Amino acid sequence: MKPPTRRPDVRRASVRVLVTNDDGIGSSGLHALVGAITDMGWTPVVAAPTSDWSGASAALGPLQNPDRVAVDAVDLPGSADVEAHAVEAPPALIVMLAMLGGFGEPPELVVAGVNQGLNTGMSTLYSATVGAVLTAQKFGRPGLALSQVDGRRGDIAQRWSSATEVARPLLAWLVEAARPTVLNVNVPNLRLAEMAGIRQAELAPIGGVRTTIVGRDEGGIHLDLVETDDELPERSDTVLVRSGHVTVSAITGPAVVGGVDLPLDEWWGH
Repeated sequence: MKPPTRRPDVRRASVRVLVTNDDGIGSSGLHALVGAITDMGWTPVVAAPTSDWSGASAALGPLQNPDRVAVDAVDLPGSADVEAHAVEAPPALIVMLAMLGGFGEPPELVVAGVNQGLNTGMSTLYSATVGAVLTAQKFGRPGLALSQVDGRRGDIAQRWSSATEVARPLLAWLVEAARPTVLNVNVPNLRLAEMAGIRQAELAPIGGVRTTIVGRDEGGIHLDLVETDDELPERSDTVLVRSGHVTVSAITGPAVVGGVDLPLDEWWGH
């Protein structure tokens, strides 16, 4: 892949961006993303969970205390001048709070990531990274979910800068798009020059890993994540990112399925 030769042409001098994630406020991927958005001349406002909420989808709970959400101001490494909040809540609730004015003026754009690990296939249903930006779309805002192959699986250093560099032109496109669009983006853990390119991808039937039961005992069920070895469509995100491509998929939240004839008269026998 030929590395980008120029920064994106951002028409507005500054864009207010909510940056969140599901790995938690201490994530290096989050910090790298904040730095990249700052370098674009935009205004990031960070609000991220105090702990890991991976797999929480668009959950708003648990809501043991529904009348109050704990929020603490924090300093981010390398970005001490950026407004940042550690929030005791899942990412989707954090986005909702931002849209309601919880962190000042509501953002124009929501970015979630950089997630350490892919969010591909229909398994994006469970991703709290994706759930955050779908919540933004519910409020009429565009969003970008940015994920990268987990270097820990191969004991390889995480190349956060590759993911953030890929994201720059996509972010610029999102703020100028005619309607609030959500992009799910997955990036190989490679240098830009080592990547095969960028492709618009369909969602694979399953993600890159699957959950399997490896045992049971009197007190519970033991789980593990294993690599997917199923044969998948060539144009799917899971296949393409494995072959070194950046994948981009425009996605949306719950929608009514057309073309289904429901036997309403049969069901309503009154």
